[in-house]
Amino acid sequence: MRIAVVSDVHSNLHALEAVLAEVDAAGIDELWCLGDVVGYGPRPNECAALLQERTAICLAGNHDLVVTGQISLATFAGEAAAAASWTKQALGDEARAFLESLAPKAAAPGAELFHGSARDPVWDYVLSDESAHWTFLATSEPLILVGHSHISLRFSPGERGATADAGTTVELGGARQLLNPGSVGQPRDGDPRAAWLEIDNESHRATFRRTEYSVERTQSEMREAGLPEVLAERLEHGI
Repeated sequence: MRIAVVSDVHSNLHALEAVLAEVDAAGIDELWCLGDVVGYGPRPNECAALLQERTAICLAGNHDLVVTGQISLATFAGEAAAAASWTKQALGDEARAFLESLAPKAAAPGAELFHGSARDPVWDYVLSDESAHWTFLATSEPLILVGHSHISLRFSPGERGATADAGTTVELGGARQLLNPGSVGQPRDGDPRAAWLEIDNESHRATFRRTEYSVERTQSEMREAGLPEVLAERLEHGI
């Protein structure tokens, strides 16, 4: 089985559709999402509908939880709070019901999935060897998948973690691995292309992927919606 893992879509429909087109063209069997379906971007309802239809596993991220009222808007500040407030108003009943049904962690054969980390599935960032160490201690499966940071990363016990550029391949089935696919809708590693991860259980490999999409279309929709300008500007720089 081949699995595509996405995360942090953040209401960026054009990025999501571009990734799904590549997933379909590659004949990948299953889609998993590590949370933050909405927030920041202009198309929350369409992204929620697509992921509800397409995913075998979908997690809740902190942005999903705040717009459904499961965590307080007061936990957000600045542009994130403004975008969350806008999303709460824009969210339709079907999208809201879908997001309310999600949890920030899940399990699959051979894998454990978290939006943040095993220590705190909602808020914790796995960005260092130390934070990866604690998540390895709190889990037992050979593959751990996390999102939240918007940066494509790989960690393995006893090795230094590293960012993972497009095309980076990780061998599975040996040492345990903790992988972050990066963000579909708002990458923060200097590469504006939508990021995702392909897992091939037959070859026992995971490959980090990047997909071009029309950043300008998403920016235009964000500006039309009145979302904070800084959120639109950052998309073209991948920051």
